[in-house]
Parts: sequence; C-alpha cells; structure tokens
Amino acid sequence: MSILGLKKKQPKTFKVKVITMDAEMEFSCEVKWKGKDLFDLVCRTVGLRETWFFGLRYTVKDTYAWLKQEKHVLDQEVPKDSPITFHFLAKFFPEKVEEELVQEITQHLFFLQVKKQILDEEIFCSPEASVLLASYAVQAKMNFLDMWEEKITAWYAEHRGIARDEAEMEYLKIAQDLEMYGVSYFAITQNKRDTDLLLGVDAQGLHIYSPNSKLNPNKSFPWSGIRNISYSEKEFTIKPLDKKKDVFKFYSSQLRVNKLILQLCIGNHDLFMRRRKVDSIEVQQMKAQAKEEKARKKMDRQILAREKQMREEAERAKEEMERRLFQLQDEARLANEALLRSEETADLLAEKAQIAEEEAKLLAHKAAEAEQDRQRLEVTAMKTKEEKRLMEQKMREAEQLAVKLVEQSERRLKEADHLKQDLTEAKDAERRAKQKLLEITKTTYPPIKIQPIKIQPFQQLTSSRLDFKDSDMKRLSMEIERERLEYMEKSKHLQDQLKELKTEIESLKLEEQQQQAGLYAIHSEARGFAQESVYMPHSNVRNCLFIFVWMNSSLSKVKAPLKKRHWIKLFQVFYFN
Repeated sequence: MSILGLKKKQPKTFKVKVITMDAEMEFSCEVKWKGKDLFDLVCRTVGLRETWFFGLRYTVKDTYAWLKQEKHVLDQEVPKDSPITFHFLAKFFPEKVEEELVQEITQHLFFLQVKKQILDEEIFCSPEASVLLASYAVQAKMNFLDMWEEKITAWYAEHRGIARDEAEMEYLKIAQDLEMYGVSYFAITQNKRDTDLLLGVDAQGLHIYSPNSKLNPNKSFPWSGIRNISYSEKEFTIKPLDKKKDVFKFYSSQLRVNKLILQLCIGNHDLFMRRRKVDSIEVQQMKAQAKEEKARKKMDRQILAREKQMREEAERAKEEMERRLFQLQDEARLANEALLRSEETADLLAEKAQIAEEEAKLLAHKAAEAEQDRQRLEVTAMKTKEEKRLMEQKMREAEQLAVKLVEQSERRLKEADHLKQDLTEAKDAERRAKQKLLEITKTTYPPIKIQPIKIQPFQQLTSSRLDFKDSDMKRLSMEIERERLEYMEKSKHLQDQLKELKTEIESLKLEEQQQQAGLYAIHSEARGFAQESVYMPHSNVRNCLFIFVWMNSSLSKVKAPLKKRHWIKLFQVFYFN
C-alpha cells in the first residue's frame, strides 16, 4: 500500500482548545466525535471522576450554550474558529458541598470557579463574608490581597496550618450559603403584563427575580414541587405538582435560550433526584477512596507537622548552639586578652616590685642615717631646751625686774608730783609772806611805851624763815637728783641685761637654724626616694611665739601705754634684727 493511500485513509480532524479554571489544553478531535467523546477526553486529562457536575460551554453570538454529549460536536452551533474554544466549567452545583464533593480536584475546580464569580461580582458577597472568604483563599493560595488586609491577615493567622483542600472546602461551605451561589440567570418576560423579569436556575429549583434584584426572588419553584417543565418556541411553561396552583408561563427572547434553560432544568432536577437516592457503587467507592485519601493525607500532614516542628526545634537548638558558640568564642577572646593584659601587668608589677625593693633598701639606709641624725639632733635639742630654759628663767627675772622698775618709777613720779606740789605751796606761802611784810613796813604806828622785851627783829625772822624754805628746796632738789641718778643707773643696768639677753637669743637662733637646716636637707633627700609624709623642719616661730607670750604676760602687767610700745619695739629688735 502506498503512502498516499495511507494518508487518504487517515480520519479528518479539527482543533479544539479547552480552558479550565487553572489550565489550557488543546486537542485534535475526529470529525465523527460526539460531545461525550470530547468531554470524556477532558475529564480523563484532568483526572476528574465526578463528571456529572461539569460541562463544556461555548459562546454563541450574545449568549452561551453547553455542548450536548449525544450529538456530534460539529453538528452543534459551535464557533467556526480554529481551534474551537470551550470552557470546562461547573454546570450544576451541589446543595451541600461537604457531602457531595468527593474528589480533591472537584473541590479545587469548584473553588476556583466560585472565587472568580465572587471577584467578578457575578455572585454578591457581603464585606464580612468577603473578608472570611479571602482569608481562606489566602491560605489556599498563600497570596495576600490588598483590600481588607488587616482582617484578612487576622483570619489567615487563625487558619494557618490548614491544608489546601481543607481551605478550599471551607471556602465552598461558606460560598454555598450566598444568595447567588450556583444560580444561572436568564432574561424573561411574563405573558400577561409583559414585565421584564429574571429566571434563576440552581440546584434547589427555579426562581423568579426582579431585574434589579438578584438576591431575593419574588417567587420560587423547588424541584420537589414541579410536576412538568416544557417549552414551545419562545414560551416556557412550569406546571406545579399541586394542581390547585396556577401554571407559570414566561417568554424568552430566543429559542436557543429556552433550550438552554430546559437543559439546565433537566440536569439540576436529575441531580436533585440523584441526591435523594442511595449512592451508586462507583460513588461509594469514590467516597471510600476519598475518605482513605483524606485519612492518609491527614496522617501525612501530622507526620509533616511533627517533622516540621522537630526541624524548627532543631533549627532553634542549632541557632542557640551557634549563639552559645559565638558567646563562648567572645568569652575566650576576652579571656585571652585579659590573660595577656594580666601577664603584661604581672611583668610590670614585677619590675615595679624590683624597683620598690631597691628603693626600700636605699630608704632603709637613708632611714638609718636619718635615725642617727635624729638621735644626734635630739641630744642637741635637749641641750637647746636646757639653754632655752635658762634663757626663759633669765627673761622671767628680767620681766620681774622691769615690773619692779616700772612700779618704782611710777612711785617716784608720784613722789615727785607731791614734792612739786609742796614746792608750789611753799613758793605761794613765801610770796604771801613777802607781800605781807611789805604791807607792814609801809604802815606808820604811834610811839608806845612798852616793857623791854627781847625780840628778834622781823627781818631776822623773815630771813630765817626764808632760809628754812631754801634749805628744804635744796634738800628736795638733791633728793630728786639722787633718785634720778639711781633710776638712770638701774635703767642702764637693765639695758645691759637686755643686750646680754639679746646676744644669747641671737646665738641660740643661729645654732637652731643650723640644726634645722641639717634636718631639712636629710628630710628632702629621703622624700625623693620614698613617697612618705614630709618631715616638717622647726622654724624660728617657736622662739617668736615664746618671746611673744613672755612679752604678752609682761605687757599685761605694765599698764602704761608708752612702756608697752617700748616693749614691742624691744621685741622687734630681738627677733627681726
């Protein structure tokens, strides 16, 4: 057989592109394929066994339609494009997702479709429900959204650790309670009033809505209460099971829409009746397998959680060990540095100890020399103390002598004052006598006989009295002169004693200065080798203080201001000269 013959026998094909909620697939289909052949190929490729919820939807002009499985694909009103585009979507929705959705892939496809419808606002959702759904969506996809970020983050923190299939199931359990969940809406008009309405088809039944409200239906026909559904051209008829109720009729804009509505009604009604029957063996096997798979995954998650926890604990322990290691390394480094510093300090201290030992030896030698000098100076000081004691005794004697001289001087001054006063009185008496004598000599008396009496002449009497006064004056003058000479002799004797005392004090001062200069030199030399207390040399203040005390005691006894100044002058002469 030729190659050309083989090519002629190959079946004709056409290209198909199927878009699921998370992937795109392309297939090459034979012309004779029916809708079921393409649908089964897609389900096998996806790995879906719960096929009764899904279908292949395509767009026709301004509406959409579902691919019929019993008819050929190309015999239906599919687009003429190449490849032909179909959307693999959930056609029917379960009443209770937790009980009806068995496979994980089924849950995942429902989750993606419902989430998209909510985000596209095809399903209305309140803000609080949106936040909760978003938290499960984040947990399922690990991807944050910008809106309501704080609340989503809070809910996500509570859902952390939930597996993806569990998060998607929780998402669907919340979404199935939304008013627009699983509802397919169609625009219709009522026959009598020609009023625009909306027909909603879902797993519960048929619902009639106002055009502006897709949440609350005006009228509902549950599947359990519907006896028959039929259409003729554009007219659609719903016959209730209760014959007492009126038949509801409405009109659609196109015959194609009525066919789609009838197809959805038949499929949802079949599923409604199927839910109320015992599950088939296939479904039971699928549920058992799903249960075993969930148990296995739960066990795997627990093992994984334990391993994760152990790994985290191991990482924390590793981090703690590393931190401890770094800490020990730092401590070892600091200890080594401290050891080096200690060794350097020890060497320095040893050097200082050696220097201190040498200084101590030198200081001991100096101390011995200083002790000898001290003993020698103590002997000299004892001699100096004895000489000072003698000097003090002489000074006390001089003080007593000075006090006596002052007292005698004061007494002589008082006597001189008395003598001067007597002299003044005698001169006054002489003057009065002379005045009276002159008065008598000038007076003339008559001659009188009197008995001869031997009387000394008046002139002789007056002369004798004057002689008496002159003798007294001479005697007094001589006595005063004698007292003055005695006072001058005593003053000269006192000045001689004071000069002698001054000479002795000067010699003592000079000797003591020489001794103290020797002590100060020894002390300065010792201080240069050892940091000890300074040995303060005695100064001449002691002699000054001694003389000041002696002069103070002397001046306190001498009350004359002039004498006090003389003693101060004498002190200045003794100390400063």
